[in-house]
Amino acid sequence: MDIDEYCREIEAHLCRRNGGHLVRVAGPAFDMVRGWAQRGIPLKVALQGIDRYVDRSSARGMRRRPARVEFCEADVLDAFDAWRRAVGVYRADAEHPVAGEPQPGEGTEGADRDAPRGRHRESLSTHLDRVIVRLTSLRSGDVPDAWDAALEELVRALDAMHPAARRARGEARERLLAELDALDARLIERAGAAAGDQVLADVSREATAELEPFATRLSPAAYAAALRRCETRILRERLRLPTIPLE
Repeated sequence: MDIDEYCREIEAHLCRRNGGHLVRVAGPAFDMVRGWAQRGIPLKVALQGIDRYVDRSSARGMRRRPARVEFCEADVLDAFDAWRRAVGVYRADAEHPVAGEPQPGEGTEGADRDAPRGRHRESLSTHLDRVIVRLTSLRSGDVPDAWDAALEELVRALDAMHPAARRARGEARERLLAELDALDARLIERAGAAAGDQVLADVSREATAELEPFATRLSPAAYAAALRRCETRILRERLRLPTIPLE
């Protein structure tokens, strides 16, 4: 997708979110959106940021006029930061900075450890409750037996961790967090098997397109790791899978 097409897609999406009211992406707004494309913000991520702004403004009763793309930039950049944390491309920005952009600190190559981390706002036991509810909801409807059995296995494992999660501290808590990482890897593996080859091929193509701006900015090893994380993220979104680790 070239920059002009990227800007047209942003303009069309903003028009839809404004109930058909067209707000042109031109002048300084075009320069700003062009900067998003040049920085490598995937179109889908930019649209998520716009949706976040519009939804929040509507919920607060702030929308007396059509939303302009300039108002959405902070949410677009927040969505991009979340995407970079999930995919692990902070190192690429450190090595290939965008003029005028604040850059994250140096760190290990292509890893989430370069990304800023906030404090956990949710207790471990509350997090387990939420994940169990999400996994249980995936079992409703016409679900293949193998996938249903995998979900049940994960729910039982998380339920068994619940008593210890209430009082876990220090090393005991770290062990539980490591178990959650392992369970999440199992969830993604079983989900990939249940999704089928066609879905996995679509996920791979979408991940490759999202990472295309970073293909020459990462080492081969870092790019391969980022691609795996990007595929996991897209598969999780498509199948509405919860994130088992405590973020």
